Amino acid sequence: MLRSLLLGVAAVAISAPAMAQTAPPPHLPADLSPAGVRAADDHLALEEVEGTEAMAFVRAENERSLATLTGDRRYETFRSQAFDILSSTARIPGPSFLGDGIGNFWQDATNPKGLWRRTTLDSYRTDAPQWETLIDVDALSRAEGRDWVWKGARCLAPDETRCLISLSEGGKDAVVVREFDTTTKSFVADGFILPEGKHRLEWLDIDTLLVATDFGPGTLTESGYPFIVKRLKRGQTLARANEIYRGDISDGGYGVSPTVFRDGAGAVQATIVNRPLDTFRSETWRLTGGTVVKLNLPERVAVHGVIGDRLVFGVDQDWSWQSREVKSGTLMAVTLDLLAPPTDKGIIFSNAATTVFEPTDRQSIQDVSVFDDRIAATVLDNVRGRVLVFQNRGEWGWPQTPIEIPENVAVSLGDSSRSSGRIFYSVQGFLTPPTLSLANIETASSDVLKTGPAMFDASRDVVEQFEATSTDGAKIPYFLVRPANAPMDGSTPTIMFGYGGFQVAFPPAYKPELGKLWLENGGAYVVANIRGGGEFGPAWHQAALREHRQLAFDDFAAVARDLATRGVASARRLGIYGRSNGGVLTSVSITQHPELYNAAVIESPLIDMLRYPDLPAGASWIGEYGDPRIPGDAAFISRYSAYQQLRPEADYPRVYITTNTRDDRVHPGHARKFAARLTDQGHDHLYYEETSGGHSNDADPVANARRWARHYVYLSQQLMD
Repeated sequence: MLRSLLLGVAAVAISAPAMAQTAPPPHLPADLSPAGVRAADDHLALEEVEGTEAMAFVRAENERSLATLTGDRRYETFRSQAFDILSSTARIPGPSFLGDGIGNFWQDATNPKGLWRRTTLDSYRTDAPQWETLIDVDALSRAEGRDWVWKGARCLAPDETRCLISLSEGGKDAVVVREFDTTTKSFVADGFILPEGKHRLEWLDIDTLLVATDFGPGTLTESGYPFIVKRLKRGQTLARANEIYRGDISDGGYGVSPTVFRDGAGAVQATIVNRPLDTFRSETWRLTGGTVVKLNLPERVAVHGVIGDRLVFGVDQDWSWQSREVKSGTLMAVTLDLLAPPTDKGIIFSNAATTVFEPTDRQSIQDVSVFDDRIAATVLDNVRGRVLVFQNRGEWGWPQTPIEIPENVAVSLGDSSRSSGRIFYSVQGFLTPPTLSLANIETASSDVLKTGPAMFDASRDVVEQFEATSTDGAKIPYFLVRPANAPMDGSTPTIMFGYGGFQVAFPPAYKPELGKLWLENGGAYVVANIRGGGEFGPAWHQAALREHRQLAFDDFAAVARDLATRGVASARRLGIYGRSNGGVLTSVSITQHPELYNAAVIESPLIDMLRYPDLPAGASWIGEYGDPRIPGDAAFISRYSAYQQLRPEADYPRVYITTNTRDDRVHPGHARKFAARLTDQGHDHLYYEETSGGHSNDADPVANARRWARHYVYLSQQLMD
């Protein structure tokens, strides 16, 4: 009764906060130690990925949810429309430079697992390129009896005829690596082969790899990532490879990673090893000869490349360096010798300008590509994109030249060729299909190569940008995409998207399945650029780290209230969607503010935040959320962790939780346990668990079409019916 009353009131009334809770939730442990949290958890069996009880739970939930979702009259139409979009041959084939030609990975109705193929640039420019198949993943899967999912190719510059191919069994992050020869179009008989693992690897030369992987017992961190780098020669086993760098088993983040930077001719300029201390802090080491030297860089840093003798990097924290203060978010290029520890000759000085670009408070550097004498970068300016080319002028600085692009679009850099000084880039908007261009970095000019087709009718829709005011007064921008004639009476079915973590920005993007299945049916949607993201640089992200996480949730709720105040969507018509870290956001939003929403798609989520480090690969994110095994951190995490904050007396909307059995990045136990506890407390919900595809949902367009159809059937049921 309470929920129906709240959903029926005038839009302005829902700006009131949720009712204060007087008693603690029944499953919030009084003892927040790991043992206490475990003792209070009555669904630990669901953490066994393929355990008997867990899979029985999955089968029962799937059967019930599929009856509701696939039995809906809209399902087959949505599935068919989504599949037509995902398998359309009119899509722009994403290009990469491959030797003298252009490479592409392509999936369609005939090749759902995909083709890795190549053509010439001249042919690519035409409306009907002549493609040559290098690897047919569907045929390979059939021949080997494996559920292979393509995870990319890493080719040795400059000729790029030898490539390391990564293949995943069922879509997991863990991959098998095999050496491939593009001249013979076959795997190399005596080539490099790495067994399944979460590898970090680079070509050093034609007969040598730098590899960080599982070298046996005691060589992985608690997150399951490597902390040792070895030099692997052709013909050697991993056990006989020569160790060149060792971090520590207690390291956080995503594992130690080697990178070999080369100039346009393929010559090695520098070899860098990144050792993560936690999710965002790291040490940067340079391999010179047979030794490694730690560079004097800040712990929060993003290394982008080498230009001449300079390292190009972005600082993600305020940094005091050589008697000057460097602002967080600044892009720099500094001589490698200046970053090395002081020698017996003292500190080395240089007249060369080191600051490439310093953003304002409403700007942030996004993509960076380094060439032999120039740097290309995309800049978000109030969440709108620009492309700038910076030229190295030595002591005269880094003059910038813009590449002309349309206003109010998002822009992203694609693959680049240092040898030819060219780079692909694309622009797109919420209602504007992508346009792919090829830029000449020396002249800062570009040519349009391909324009994507309109995949839905956007003629009736408009895009607006507004700001909401959060609990501490911060202004939170958001984009609203809606029918131009939508009445401002709160009746428009609206989906609000958010992420709010890991410095990931959400600029405008063309989402054809969203346009077709939602906008064309009269819906609207919102992209909330809340704190925790990267829209305004490192400070915007770091404002919501650890004990400040609540600000991201407050920002999201502020946008929901602003939509109600403007008359866009009442609670009855407002739903939310979040995936991965966005699953933290949506699950918390439902438990903290059930009065604001009538739907939530919670996909591949983190939810049990008091046990997330114990569910692989959770410990790698401690820098983002804190460590619940530490009492002080457990105290602030417990105040929002949705699994423990569920209440039987609360009036939650019927939520849709979905995940993947093979997800080896965010453990499926999070989603399972949340659904089970909702059942225990008598809350209606839907739960579906896919059995292939991994965290990236990149298995094939057939499965993805079903996935989107389920999402939009649910959202239509909750917000349109």
